[in-house]
Amino acid sequence: MTDRPKTLLLIGATSDIGRATALAYAQAGWNIILAARNETTACRNRDDIATRSTNAVSIQALDILDTERLKSFVDDLPVLPDTVVCVVGELGNQERAQWDLKHASMVMRTNFEGPSLLLGLLAERFLARGSGAIVGVSSVAGDRGRGSNYVYGASKAGFSAFLSGLRNRLSSTRLRVVTVKPGFVRTRMTAGMKLPPFLTAEPEEVGSAIFAAAEGSRGRDIIYVRSIWRPVMFAISSIPEPLFKRLGL
Repeated sequence: MTDRPKTLLLIGATSDIGRATALAYAQAGWNIILAARNETTACRNRDDIATRSTNAVSIQALDILDTERLKSFVDDLPVLPDTVVCVVGELGNQERAQWDLKHASMVMRTNFEGPSLLLGLLAERFLARGSGAIVGVSSVAGDRGRGSNYVYGASKAGFSAFLSGLRNRLSSTRLRVVTVKPGFVRTRMTAGMKLPPFLTAEPEEVGSAIFAAAEGSRGRDIIYVRSIWRPVMFAISSIPEPLFKRLGL
């Protein structure tokens, strides 16, 4: 009798990072549940991953902003996953968010409210079972507010704080909570932006880092992708506020 394959629930399955993460798990022998609002794109990713692995890949419809249906989403899962990875992200437009409250709300709710509520629900199910790993993809943008993207940064800061609190609460259990903070990543969301090569990761790099952190025996609680972002953000966070305001970041 062989052990059953483990199952990954990937929240945000239509993103480039989501696809790369799901593929990393699938190639390690995991079954994959892809959760996404756009089922057409999710189907393409499902088919691509299925051709590169031998394990099951399925799709569950999910609108992260429809918070009233998050509980039924968890209830309807075909199996309680061993690990959940949330890569949901919405960069939005800072200038628009300054006057369009619906746009600002959408960015904040997509990056913070929806993911936090869903991962909180899954944490309770994992706690009742006695095992599980939770991975939330936040951002270095949440380490310090910048004038150029503070709506996005604030939402990611909130998500990082939620994950930190959840990790603290569950520290005496067998559950793991990992925060992933990518810097620049070459994806469709950053298309057209000038990205510094030595600070810019590929989606596959992020996916591999997530798998290593969540499933490795010595994984960190908080990982930066790429690792150079850790000292960079420490330095940025240490700049006194009067000087930071003059930098115009």
